[in-house]
Amino acid sequence: MPSPDSVPSTVAVIGGGIVGLAVAREIAVRFPGSSVTVFERESTLAAHQTGHNSGVVHAGLYYAPGSLKASLCRRGSGQLREFCQDNSIPFRELGKLVVAADPGELAALAEIEQRALSNGVPDLHRLDRAGMAELEPHVAGVAALHSPRTAVVDYVRVCEVLADQVRAAGGQVLLNSPVTGITQSTDSVTVMANSESHSFDQVIACAGLFSDAVSDLLGSSDDLRIVPFRGEYFRLDHDAAKLVNGLVYPIPDPRYPFLGVHLTRSVNDEVFVGPNAVPALALAGYRWRDIDVADLWHFVAWSGFAHLAAQHWRSGVREFAGSVSKNVYASRVRRYLPAVQLQNLLPAAAGVRAQAVDSRGNLVDDFALRKVGRVLVVRNAPSPAATSSLAIAEHLVNEVWP
Repeated sequence: MPSPDSVPSTVAVIGGGIVGLAVAREIAVRFPGSSVTVFERESTLAAHQTGHNSGVVHAGLYYAPGSLKASLCRRGSGQLREFCQDNSIPFRELGKLVVAADPGELAALAEIEQRALSNGVPDLHRLDRAGMAELEPHVAGVAALHSPRTAVVDYVRVCEVLADQVRAAGGQVLLNSPVTGITQSTDSVTVMANSESHSFDQVIACAGLFSDAVSDLLGSSDDLRIVPFRGEYFRLDHDAAKLVNGLVYPIPDPRYPFLGVHLTRSVNDEVFVGPNAVPALALAGYRWRDIDVADLWHFVAWSGFAHLAAQHWRSGVREFAGSVSKNVYASRVRRYLPAVQLQNLLPAAAGVRAQAVDSRGNLVDDFALRKVGRVLVVRNAPSPAATSSLAIAEHLVNEVWP
C-alpha cells in the first residue's frame, strides 16, 4: 500500500470502456477516501471495443511466456471469474478448441501448446481427431488443443456493474463528456469537458480508439499512432448454430496480433463467426461507408502507415477479399466447419480495434504506456485487454502509486 501522503484525493479516468471503468473501480476500492470521475465521450458505456467484441474470457494460450500480456491474462481471467460470481453476472466456461486443419499446422499447434503450458493454462489437453469429435463432432481437423476453462461473458454488463460500484463509492461517471483539454501545474491537472474545467490530482487515460487525441493534448507526441482495424462478424442461423458447442479457433498467423476468424457461442447461446481484420476508414468506422476524412488523414499521412502498408499489403488484400465477398469469408470458415453454407451466415455488428503502430510500421503487440507529469495514458491495450481488465487496473494504479 502507498504511504498516506501519496494517497490520491481526486482522480480523473478518461474512457468508459472496461479498462477505464476497471481502473476507476480499483482506485475507489483501494483508496476509499478518494474521489473518482470517469469521462466518457459517448452516450453509453462500453460504446466501442468493449461492446463490440466476441465476449471471450481468454485463458492465456497464445502469449509469450513471461510477457506482461501473459501474466495479466492469467491473473485477470481469475479475477473476472470471481467478480462475475460475486455480482451474479453470467460466466460460462464453454471451452475452446484451437484446431490444426491439416498436418502443415501441427508445428504451430505445438508452439501454442508450449506457450500455454508455460503460462499455466489450466486443464489443457492435446486432442487427436477422435478426441475432437467427442467435443465438437462437426469440426474438421487433424488435431487440436482443448482449453476447457476458456469462457464467455457479457462485457457490457461487466462495465455496468463496475460503473455502479464506482458510483456507490462516491465517484461520478459522466457520459457525453469528451475531453477537449488537459493542462498541468506543479500540483494539479485541469481537464476540460463540455466547456467546463475540472481539477484533479491525477489523470489516467484509457481512451482506446481516441488515445491519440488524448495523448496529443499533452503536447509533444510519442512514436505510436492508432490505426483502426474493423473486425466483421456474421451470426450462424438457428440450424447452423447447432453445429457448434463451444468456441472453435483456427491456428493464428504469428505475424499478427489477430486470432483469425473463429466461432464463439455467446452467453445468450448465439454463435458468432469472426472477426476478420480490415483497416477502417474512421476511428468509429464500423461499416465501409463510415468515412471520416480527418481520421483517415491522421494515420494515412503519417510515415508509419506507409511502412505498415509496405510490409503487410498482401495480408491486407486477403482480408479485403473476405470483407467484400461473403463467399470468400464462408470458404475460410468451412476449412474447419465444413457443414456451414452461405445461407447460414446472417449479418452481425462489427467491431473496431484500436491497434497501435510504431513509426517503423510495426503492429505493437503488448501494453504501451505514456506518462507525462500527473497524466498516465494507456497508448495500447491489446487483446486480451477485456479478459485482463481487472489485472490491468491493478498494474496501472501501481504505476501511479507504487
